[in-house]
Amino acid sequence: MTTIEAAEAPKAASRYSYFVVWFLAIVYTMNFLDRQIVSILGKQISTELHLTKTQFGYLGGTFFAVTYTTFGIGVAYLADRVKRTWVIAFACALWSVFTALCGTATSFIQILLYRMGVGLGEAGGSPPSYSLISDYFPAEKRGTALAIYSLGVPLGSMIGAFAGGKIAVAYGWRTAFFVVGAPGLLLAVLLLVLVREPKRGGLDAVADGAADHPPPPPLLEAISGFFANRTLVLTAISSGLSAFVGYAGLVWNPQFLENVKQMSESDVATWYALVLGVTGVIGTFGSGWFVDRMAKRDRRWFAWLPALAFTLSIPFWIGIIWAPTWQLAMLFLAGPLFLNNMYLSPALTVAQNAVPPARRTITGAILLFVLNLVGLGAGPVYVGWVADKMAPAHGDNALAYGYAAVIPFILLTVGAHIAASISIGRDKRLAAALG
Repeated sequence: MTTIEAAEAPKAASRYSYFVVWFLAIVYTMNFLDRQIVSILGKQISTELHLTKTQFGYLGGTFFAVTYTTFGIGVAYLADRVKRTWVIAFACALWSVFTALCGTATSFIQILLYRMGVGLGEAGGSPPSYSLISDYFPAEKRGTALAIYSLGVPLGSMIGAFAGGKIAVAYGWRTAFFVVGAPGLLLAVLLLVLVREPKRGGLDAVADGAADHPPPPPLLEAISGFFANRTLVLTAISSGLSAFVGYAGLVWNPQFLENVKQMSESDVATWYALVLGVTGVIGTFGSGWFVDRMAKRDRRWFAWLPALAFTLSIPFWIGIIWAPTWQLAMLFLAGPLFLNNMYLSPALTVAQNAVPPARRTITGAILLFVLNLVGLGAGPVYVGWVADKMAPAHGDNALAYGYAAVIPFILLTVGAHIAASISIGRDKRLAAALG
């Protein structure tokens, strides 16, 4: 065997399995906290470093995403061949150090380079974690397990918005970066001590007549295999468009509430953080729990659920723009924050179950490559670009036009999920994995 693995597979969905997935969720919470804190600090950073909205879109999205996605595939290729726990721990330490360094930046170029360093570290976080979790949970429980892991997105966003905002108000944005970067170093050490490396594919049936699962394929073969799989390609496209919509709001929501709806920085740190966390946790976990049950009846629910969720979110987006007060805007904002999280857990479950165990890390990385390049790389800078174009005529209200320009992409997202549902319904390997 070319992979380094434990001698035995873990007992399916044991108490230790749940400990592992919750511990990895905590690591992912720090991952997303370090990634998203720049959005809550955006107004102070932009003022001190004299950033345009387009530059902030690059800072919060494009350049981070390019680094994250480019190195993610290479790191995943490595993680399919060495202990995944080593990769995740080193990545956690790296992104934490670069997050702290952001607090020392004195120019756009300097903070941009540090944010790219954060992206480099975070490239080694999620794909190996997806693969590790899939070796602790059988196929029929992976939706719930990956949903638990994905709680790091709303929890990290909530803690970043609350803690980052409060620390920035009291001590400045630079201190906020120092404080949120430090815990990741401790988590990296604890991960190496507490999380065991499971046998790859230990919970998956091998092909008839085979003694074990096939070894990891060469990199180009793995990449070409992903793009030759219609289900994976359509899942990646629909996820990328979903992330485009989600990140377009996630990066800009604090500045939109402050500049357009006149919400104070302290209120954003309190109320926006609370709504972001509660709705995100319910939407993320609920979607994984739901598809684990509904997919037993019809696996097309992996794509039907996000298609329905994004359709229902459209009236809320219109309400966010129209709302005359920040309180009413927050009520409308709760809709997309809840509904737009319902694509990630189903997409990850499809990707992990649609390929053999030795391809899971690289498959997760390629999915995130498309998701983040389209979503994080284009969504925030698109809103910023529209706002900059509208700023001469509309001033601070220009961001409202950026938000309105997102709505057509929601319609594209719904169509992409419907197309993915057709392919999922015809996918024989996925059907076999789900029984």
